[in-house]
Amino acid sequence: MRAVWITRAGGPEVLAVRESADPQPGRGEVRIRVHAAGLNFAEVMARQGLYPDAPKPPCVVGYEVAGVVDALGPDVAGLQAGQRVLALVRFGGHADTVCAPAERVLPMPDDLGFVEGAALPVNFLTAYHMLFRVANLRPGARVLVHMAAGGVGQAVLQLCRTVPEVVTFGTASAAKHAVLREEGCTHPIDYRTEDYAARVLDLTGGEGVDLVLDPLGGRDWKRGLRLLRPVGQLIAYGFANLSVGERRSIRRLVGQLSGVPLLTPYGVMDRNQTVSGVNLGHLWGRADLLREELAAVLDLWRAGAVRPRVDGVYPFEQAAAAHRRIGERRNIGKVVLVP
Repeated sequence: MRAVWITRAGGPEVLAVRESADPQPGRGEVRIRVHAAGLNFAEVMARQGLYPDAPKPPCVVGYEVAGVVDALGPDVAGLQAGQRVLALVRFGGHADTVCAPAERVLPMPDDLGFVEGAALPVNFLTAYHMLFRVANLRPGARVLVHMAAGGVGQAVLQLCRTVPEVVTFGTASAAKHAVLREEGCTHPIDYRTEDYAARVLDLTGGEGVDLVLDPLGGRDWKRGLRLLRPVGQLIAYGFANLSVGERRSIRRLVGQLSGVPLLTPYGVMDRNQTVSGVNLGHLWGRADLLREELAAVLDLWRAGAVRPRVDGVYPFEQAAAAHRRIGERRNIGKVVLVP
């Protein structure tokens, strides 16, 4: 087995491709020969030592793969060797061979390619879960999504198009606004040159929005709460503000944590607000829910309603370049690793 290892916390140079024995599937597991694996901001933060759920280095991360089943463990039903599949894995996905519980493995549509398939699970599942399970998105809603040109952001914009008259506000650098408009963003906002909160209030006549999807964290959570109109909801699903540059900064960590808003049940009741959190990595115990939602995403793909935009495809040996592209916020859509 070849895999991309995080040898220690640090910059992209700490990544190394190493070989080891192939894993063997246990009871209820299948082994997959990986053709493509998704790279997410969470894994970049894991390399920096900023992702608390990641295993201690040296380790292999990666949450999603597309490939072919090549071995079945005991008590596996409904899957067979040679079958093309998508899988959610609890780390270890940045390898050419991985074992996964059968309950988190779904057959791929025949006309879905491996690279595009690897770009679907985490981003679109996160977006679908937030919009339709947690927020119950309604027609005519106003939605603010940060990092709108990234994988999750674009998935949000595409899924919002499936609900009538939803108005979307997406923050991204000006160079990415054309892509946001292609994905259906009503109001792209350049967070680098203007105050996004002031811009949202101006565009909404001072009323604000119904839903804020925030992977930034810290002070931006506080700003997001101020943008909610009555019965509004903020969903926190990341803390990207902790990651600036290629290495962990204790000073920045303390500064961002000090900006996290203090919430009380009485306070959110008084303001008619809802604050929710989404962490896909902590939903592994709800395989039924994840499988149902991923199946719904695949149905939307079959219907032509969603299509992941792939920013770039990198062989394992160029994993450092892939990490840099995401870490520098240059990607527009999904970054994919291939063995």
